[in-house]
Amino acid sequence: MLIFYLLLVLFGLIIGSFLNVIIYRLPRGESIVLPPSHCPQCEHRLTWLDLFPVLSFIFLQGRCRYCRAKINRRYPLTELLTGGLTLLWWFHYGAYGLSLENIAFLVLTYVLIAIAFIDWEQQIIPNRLTLPLIVLGLALAALQGALVPALVGALAGGGFLLIIALVYPKGMGFGDVKLLAMTGIFLGWRTVLISLFLGSVLGVLVTLPLLILKKINRKTSIAFGPFLAIGTLLIMYINMPLYPW
Repeated sequence: MLIFYLLLVLFGLIIGSFLNVIIYRLPRGESIVLPPSHCPQCEHRLTWLDLFPVLSFIFLQGRCRYCRAKINRRYPLTELLTGGLTLLWWFHYGAYGLSLENIAFLVLTYVLIAIAFIDWEQQIIPNRLTLPLIVLGLALAALQGALVPALVGALAGGGFLLIIALVYPKGMGFGDVKLLAMTGIFLGWRTVLISLFLGSVLGVLVTLPLLILKKINRKTSIAFGPFLAIGTLLIMYINMPLYPW
């Protein structure tokens, strides 16, 4: 079993490497397929020796092999996080059977990782990530004859934030609305409200000290998506109750 677990982690690391491509290119409107991976500074095409998850970063001492520009530490962090969560997914879901629902939770996990980093860096949550998952979640719910609970989950999460976004448009983006609608479809209305609560608490815990230290002010724009994503992942993987379709 140890070899199987190592292969799972390796698979997650590779997916994490691909997520890095999505995180960098998607908000910039670039193709995630072409051109092949290259250094964003010198644009030199990278080989597999430059792209091996985590180990290449360590071997190259966090710098491009060709121009010596610093490599963003987000790259190994995303890979390690994806590898670890892939293993956790197996213990929580995969070990009980590779159903469409369980595989969908893995896809949701990967999308949440990408959204968290994109929103943190660019303060945008791309529709190309949330909308396909919304369609996927509704389709799976329909196949199970549970379309109504899925729609209730979407309305509970997205509807709550939609009201805030309409009342205070400068304080809440519609990307957050679609993010919470997406997670509500998969997790149900009870759990999505818990994830919203956890995300809000995490946001306060991070921003309040920064306000006190005057590192930011009340007009500073703070991405809420990463906190929502972390709150959702905590519910999914820290032995908290899920309310499935």
